[in-house]
This record gives sequence, C-alpha cells and structure tokens, in this order.
Amino acid sequence: MSAPAESLSRWARVRAWFGVRFRSPAAIYGLIVFAAFVSIADDHTENVWEVIGSASLSLVVFFIAHVFAHTLTEHATHGLRRATREGMRHGAGMLYASVPSILVLVWAGMTGVSVSDAFELCMWATFAVLALLGYGAYARRKASIPVRLLGAFATACLGVFIVLLEYAVH
Repeated sequence: MSAPAESLSRWARVRAWFGVRFRSPAAIYGLIVFAAFVSIADDHTENVWEVIGSASLSLVVFFIAHVFAHTLTEHATHGLRRATREGMRHGAGMLYASVPSILVLVWAGMTGVSVSDAFELCMWATFAVLALLGYGAYARRKASIPVRLLGAFATACLGVFIVLLEYAVH
C-alpha cells in the first residue's frame, strides 16, 4: 500500500502553477516571439495600444498554428477532440508567457509612455522573465548561487539576442 500524498503548501502550489505555464518550450518560444512582434510593431505603429494589438494578434496566430500542427500530428492516434485539446494545453504557455510583457505595455499605454519607451520596457520585462527562467533552470540542477546568477544573465542575454535576430530578419 502506498503512503498518502502530502498536500502541497500554498507556495508550492503557486510555484507548480507557474512552472506548468511558464517553464515549457512553448512558453519560452511564445515569450521570444511576442517580444519580436513588439519590436517589429515598434517601427510601424503610432501608439502603444496598436503595438499591443499587433503583437497579440500575431502571437494568437502562432498559437493557432501550433495547435493545428499538434492536432494534425496527433489526431490519428488520439482522436480529433483530444488531440486539439492537448494541442491547446501544450501551446497555452505561448500565451501565458506574454502576459508580463502585455501588462508592461498596458501600463505604458495607460500612462502615456511613448512607443519607443514602451518597447524598451517590454524588452526589460522579457529580459527579467528569461532571467528568472534561467535562474530556475540552474537552481533545479543544484548549481551554486554564482552559477545560477551567471546562467540567468546568459539565458536572458541569449533570449534578447534571438529577439534582435528576429527583428533584423524582418
């Protein structure tokens, strides 16, 4: 007979919730893609609300493409409904990961920040989320604090570099 499972503390439940939504390949990809869309929209929009609309709509299109690809490859095995539901669950991180950046942009729009300053704030938010994800990855590997900090910085820098590459391509 197995031992009864211990209930998780509130903090452990919060960490698990965030881990599922932000610590997936789809979430990291979504975060970087959203930041790239913001950088592209920065050149073509008049205000922050247009940046939010353009970047969010583009991310939703990528999310739909992700769900479609997942459904197409899995429906023969699991059926259409289950494959679609699993595709949505798997790709939801793409949408969740953009939330901190969207909140920064909404704040910028509400306070009248210029589009270029809003873009810069969004990039800092992206950098911070990537740094937290990098720190967490090194913490899970039981790395020392200096290695975790270096890993966090390197992860964030690499992510922002990828955003800049995407911008340069477009």
